[in-house]
Amino acid sequence: MPRIRPVTISDRLSPRAPHSSPTDTDGPRIALYAPEFAVDPHSIYRTMREQHGSLVPVEVAPGVPATLVIGYYTALRIYNDPDHFPADPRTWQRDIPADCPVLPLMQWRPNARRNDGSAHARYRQAIAAGLGEVDPFNLHETVERVAVPLINSFCGDGSADLIEQYAFPLTFAVLNAVLGCPTEIAQRAAAGMAAMFEGVGAGGGAELLMTSLLELIELKRAEPGDDVTTRMMQHPSALSEPEIVNQVATLYGAGIEPLQNLIVNALRLMLTDEQFGDSALDGSLSTRDALDEVLFNDPPMANFCFTFPKQPILIEGVWLPAHQPVIISMAACNTDPVIGSNRHAGNRAHLAFGGGPHVCPASSLAYSIAQDAIDQLLDSLPEIRLGVPADELTWRTGAFHRALTTLPVVFPPSPPLSPV
Repeated sequence: MPRIRPVTISDRLSPRAPHSSPTDTDGPRIALYAPEFAVDPHSIYRTMREQHGSLVPVEVAPGVPATLVIGYYTALRIYNDPDHFPADPRTWQRDIPADCPVLPLMQWRPNARRNDGSAHARYRQAIAAGLGEVDPFNLHETVERVAVPLINSFCGDGSADLIEQYAFPLTFAVLNAVLGCPTEIAQRAAAGMAAMFEGVGAGGGAELLMTSLLELIELKRAEPGDDVTTRMMQHPSALSEPEIVNQVATLYGAGIEPLQNLIVNALRLMLTDEQFGDSALDGSLSTRDALDEVLFNDPPMANFCFTFPKQPILIEGVWLPAHQPVIISMAACNTDPVIGSNRHAGNRAHLAFGGGPHVCPASSLAYSIAQDAIDQLLDSLPEIRLGVPADELTWRTGAFHRALTTLPVVFPPSPPLSPV
């Protein structure tokens, strides 16, 4: 595959490019994996829109071209047209080197995310049935039961990193409870998933994830439980062992990284946006409103929903090539000027959970877990504040997620909470 030159700062500031096809490879493509993209993606999205309109030539890894969709209504059209924009990447991945860092995250698997039609329906029915029996009250109690000892572990110190000490271990433990996964298996699965999202050792990470979850399936076959994994295994769709492993892997992928980022990005907003923080404290805006704001402006998965057209297709005057990735930028689409409101409280029109047949089936659970986690923390440490200037916070590089490296906070040392 020919190497395509990634965009540079001077390229970004060049005059408007012709509105030509993302199949062209003689010009620069914007490198979504570049550190400068992680630093300030929103300014790059604005430049993309000025130069390319709704469809932008990008790279998701060195030598791996794609088209990034940054128009809200264009994204809706693609989401709702799986016949022309299927999720199956098998033709594309034939030409991708085995060591490509994004291949493990984008390649075909027997799961709901990478299939369409009857296969997608079968997988999604099993997932929906498993998730549908999660009791909201029990879930609330689970979050509280996990959150209290985590807060107690640092509340007397007067400082903490809310990612390492709170958001990650909380999402990890709550997801394990929902899936019925023992900690020792889950630790290996989480490490594998993290490697896939980071694109560092991604192939080994994918193997670690799958072997860990295979152990979980074997355990649940011997010891069924009241959990999502067991319910998927018992579903009338009669999923095979590899199919069950891949559905559980999909839930891990949707559960740990995005949910952690959602909690952290909402906390960052509430700790750095003075107007928003004050509104939340006086009750005029709720934690749910903060989550909606983040899901519009800094969604935890910024660029993620992949489709692969079966044949060249003309859309908005742009030819998209066959079997090449078309990726929805939820972050850019949500800030598209054509939908134009800066008031997002109570607004669920964002695309952070995808759309069409592949819309996330766990969005309500994600809202509930994130809201409970944030409320528990802020109720316990009401004087919490950011531990560094806001402009010193740094973001992890990567083409797909929007994730801080750390979220340091300070607060008056407090006595431990009573155990739940």
